[in-house]
Amino acid sequence: MRQEIISDAELVSNYINGDEKSLSTLIYRHKQKIYSFIYSKVFDRDLAEDIFQDTFIKVIKTLKRGAYNEEGKFLPWVMRIAHNLVIDHFRKNNRMPKFDNSGEFSIFSVLGDPALNAEKQIIKDQVESDVRKLIEELPEDQKTVLVMRMYNDMSFKEISERTGVSINTALGRMRYALINLRKVVEKHNIVLTN
Repeated sequence: MRQEIISDAELVSNYINGDEKSLSTLIYRHKQKIYSFIYSKVFDRDLAEDIFQDTFIKVIKTLKRGAYNEEGKFLPWVMRIAHNLVIDHFRKNNRMPKFDNSGEFSIFSVLGDPALNAEKQIIKDQVESDVRKLIEELPEDQKTVLVMRMYNDMSFKEISERTGVSINTALGRMRYALINLRKVVEKHNIVLTN
């Protein structure tokens, strides 16, 4: 059986040429990695499943349209689609960071302001995107706590239960995450408020 060694590029090509089974093979091959990636951003199984489904609906539409030209980089392309859908979800549901901790990091209170006009909204979207990039640079344990706290509105008690660490450890990780974010901001000379 050669089935296992067919490359992603071949499977994509076969699917475009009408072999529906090839798509099932691709989904099966990458489901765990893509789903885990989505779940690590949203921390909600049902939501992760929805975004996973939407990702492949978009993949299918793009392939059917003949608009796929990723030169055999199927997985990174699908990951990008998934990542964009996660960001769309946060934007649509206005789950902006609501974090106000004794002026620890003023950007989050700025982002929480609902009365933004169109120009400020554009700036806010850009800032949100910049902040997300900065968050990606944090160590995994700090990033997890920060995302749970800011984007999922979880209490430190919930975070401690979900991650299996004490509340103090969760608080400590949050504090280090903010300190590290500030360092990155200063290092890159990023202006976060307007």
